[in-house]
Amino acid sequence: MPHLTSFRLLYCSPLLSPFKSPFLSFSTLSKSKSPLLNPPSFFTVLSSSSGRYPKLRRHPHHLRRRNSSSFRETNRRDKSMSTEGTESGSVGFNKRRAEGRDKNDRPKTLQLKARKLNPVNTICYVQILGTGMDTQDTSSSVLLFFDKQRFIFNAGEGLQRFCTEHKIKLSKIDHIFLSRVCSETAGGLPGLLLTLAGMGDEGMSVNIWGPSDLKYLVDAMRSFIPNAAMVHTRSFGQALGSDGAPIPDLRKFSDPIVLIDDEVVKISAILLRPSCLKGSQIVTEEPNMLYPSEVGIEGRRDHIQEPILPHSAGEDSKAGAMVKPGDISVIYVCELPEIKGKFDPQKAVALGLKAGPKYRELQLGKSVMSDRKNIMVHPSDVMGPSIPGPIVLLVDCPTESYLQDLLSVESLSSYYAGSSSNPPESAKTVNCVIHLSPASVVRAPNYQVWMKRFGAAQHIMAGHEMKNVEIPILKSSARIAARLNYLCPQFFPAPGFWSLRHLNHSIPESIASSEGSVTKLCESVAAENLLKFHLRPYAQLGLDGSGIPSLSSPSEIIDELVSEIPEVVDAAQEVGQFWNGFGEAKGEITPMHDDIVMIEEPWLNWNTLPGCLENITREDMEIVLLGTGSSQPSKYRNVTSIYINLFSKGSLLLDCGEGTLGQLKRRYSVEGADNAVRGLRCIWISHIHADHHAGLARILTLRRDLLKGVPHEPLLVIGPRQLKRYLDAYQKLEDLDMQFLDCRHTTEVSLNAFEHSFETNKEHSSPEGPVIFEDVNNRNTVKLMNENIDSSLFAKGSRMQSYWKRPGSPVDHSVAFPILKNLKKVLCEAGLEALISFPVVHCPQAFGVVLKAAERINSVGKVIPGWKIVYSGDTRPCPELIEAARGATVLIHEATFEEGMVDEAIARNHSTTNEAIEVGNSAGAYRIILTHFSQRYPKIPVFDDAHMHKTSIAFDLMSVNMADLPVLPKVLPYLKLLFRNEMTVDELDDVISAGLAS
Repeated sequence: MPHLTSFRLLYCSPLLSPFKSPFLSFSTLSKSKSPLLNPPSFFTVLSSSSGRYPKLRRHPHHLRRRNSSSFRETNRRDKSMSTEGTESGSVGFNKRRAEGRDKNDRPKTLQLKARKLNPVNTICYVQILGTGMDTQDTSSSVLLFFDKQRFIFNAGEGLQRFCTEHKIKLSKIDHIFLSRVCSETAGGLPGLLLTLAGMGDEGMSVNIWGPSDLKYLVDAMRSFIPNAAMVHTRSFGQALGSDGAPIPDLRKFSDPIVLIDDEVVKISAILLRPSCLKGSQIVTEEPNMLYPSEVGIEGRRDHIQEPILPHSAGEDSKAGAMVKPGDISVIYVCELPEIKGKFDPQKAVALGLKAGPKYRELQLGKSVMSDRKNIMVHPSDVMGPSIPGPIVLLVDCPTESYLQDLLSVESLSSYYAGSSSNPPESAKTVNCVIHLSPASVVRAPNYQVWMKRFGAAQHIMAGHEMKNVEIPILKSSARIAARLNYLCPQFFPAPGFWSLRHLNHSIPESIASSEGSVTKLCESVAAENLLKFHLRPYAQLGLDGSGIPSLSSPSEIIDELVSEIPEVVDAAQEVGQFWNGFGEAKGEITPMHDDIVMIEEPWLNWNTLPGCLENITREDMEIVLLGTGSSQPSKYRNVTSIYINLFSKGSLLLDCGEGTLGQLKRRYSVEGADNAVRGLRCIWISHIHADHHAGLARILTLRRDLLKGVPHEPLLVIGPRQLKRYLDAYQKLEDLDMQFLDCRHTTEVSLNAFEHSFETNKEHSSPEGPVIFEDVNNRNTVKLMNENIDSSLFAKGSRMQSYWKRPGSPVDHSVAFPILKNLKKVLCEAGLEALISFPVVHCPQAFGVVLKAAERINSVGKVIPGWKIVYSGDTRPCPELIEAARGATVLIHEATFEEGMVDEAIARNHSTTNEAIEVGNSAGAYRIILTHFSQRYPKIPVFDDAHMHKTSIAFDLMSVNMADLPVLPKVLPYLKLLFRNEMTVDELDDVISAGLAS
């Protein structure tokens, strides 16, 4: 085995060398003309290997040794896949996967779960899942639990990670209900659906319910969830036209729309609309309908089944308002059936009945004829009094503009206590009202008056309440952050939620209305994570706070750490000395001169300070690793996102996985993250896989809201062309306030063509007029851009083009040109010289990126070159990446797998830790930061100390200031001390393919 390993390393090294290698001949496959047939399939990647990793858990003794060769034998069976489509396995990447033709990418028809429901008198409760409550970036989620059924209301970003943390089985979920169709309530759906699709051998499906038409939400996800196979949508309320234009609201949905009515629960929906949408007088003949449309493998999105009209749809109303999908909000009413009284056999005998089948008929609510008397015996004659079924309301009133509709909903009158229009026989007692409305709405006097109509109902305030900032939802992650902060606060600042601990979170007892009157607040409780309200058994009816996580202070976490690893005290002091003696050490580091050429052993000069760091300040640039895991979020690592903080000059995001906004708020606090989002200059997305872009919509919508009423430009989003499909579809749900630029337009050859066109058009265009692409002096400009736009791995002219060649959609350069001009302006304002995308080896249209800072002049007039940051995206080692990273100040490289899992890395077109380091060494990068680790390494990945002389391991919320780069590698050994007792076994019960990266 050692000989084989040596051969592999020897063989791989030519790929990473700056020189051409006789072993690296790509001509052997250049005759292949096969285009890429299908889009990348993240869903199938998850589902295809569902049975692969449980075997690892059966042998934990192998994992505890942290041996880099421990997984080799396990992954030998993947070797055939890694070499699929090539003459030999020597190419070093999975050609079929790179082309988007993975042999496992076969669509599956996922069936809905069939459950045998328990009798009425079973265990049932509602529970606050708390997603978004500590960071206030999403709507809270609520679980309605039965023995054999599960319902979730709202699925914001972080839901999957929260459920993993608290061992809530997502595989048991039958239905997901959205109170609104927007990123705040549905941001966690893509990741959740991908996980469900990968469970078991066949995957699982789920029903998704929401107001208006959910087809836009499904359309938006189709670009990265093939065929949306696991999505069965159930839309209710307003129907939208096929062209996306809203249909006028012709009929008022005043009665509840019954969605589910089975043996254990009846769930109804009552629609709310903002008052500003009411008043348009538009006449049309097209009716409003409830579409129970189902979208599956064979389902057509434009197919309309037989319409179901709401009960109260009248014929007299043809006036309405223009309604968009995101404008509709929902009140969900959950009613459990009543518990019938106990049967009294003595009364039955007295009425002349014989023991037998008639007893059962009476218990089922049917009247029977007496056996001995000529009378009818009714259930009420022999049964004790029934106990009414509990009722729960979930109310989402997002702004005060919905209050008018909320106060006037007639269908709620039967649920109000003591209402004159509510006869005693039809009275319904509401036991619990869960308010998803934000605190600003809840404390409005009219809302408080409305709450009191429910009498003694228990009110749970699950909106954005500051009180919950004190308790981090992700306790495991917060614990790791506290330990890292103790060891090295310079790279691991204290999380932002701790900075809010001393705020006054008390809720006032009364509020003053605009008329000057004082309204006493309705009695309520603030929702806390995992707070329950029991509904069945009836004897337990009421609140249960036994599952609420306890509050762990940083001091308690540190005391535990010191007790566990006493050496960490001295280690923290030693790490602090790196900064205390940094000034003297700086003098010993010699500047790097331009005439130094590092060829064979670049790491020998690893302590040479690059010229770009001369006189660097702490306000120049900071790299914040918001998410450092792959595939799906785990307890300890969120999925990929990198925040480039340019301080007063703004900021950028490189990739934006689910939960990015929450991570920003954990790092900078709620207010600080809002400022960071306001200052975003650009978001760059590497490829279409969900773990790299599922958090994008939430960031864009928050920025839109924060800048409402303030003059600003749409945010520039740069990504692969498939991403535009997602954004265009999502734009129909809610305005994203952005403009899109294809990564292909930001490659070096494309930018050169743009610069050429820009310069030659300066004299032929008015300042505000259209850009002239062809004139006497510039006749070939458009042709040049067309020829060069794809001169990369994907087009003719590249030595590797036969592997990735795929016919691209026509590019409208007249559209791209003004956006490129805007990009140039944005970069200039941010102090950047260039943003350059380059193709990498992962899936179709996968890219890495180079950020170059502009030159600066120091106090004595010396020109100091700008720094250079390179981010690999997801990739196998490839020459394009090495060339792009040549002389980089920092190379941020994915390192999904450990050194002993090369076969798996090849099969998935990812890199190992050693391969990533070899790329950085070959490129002469000053510092290497490894990230995007498989979730099989829950806390710290496996790596070889011998190669880590200029390398660091990334952790969530790690912040690397440019001024601290010389110290960065020195901290790594101490980090290993911090995790010396950790195992590599992933502790997530619900992660089926723990190390699978997309």
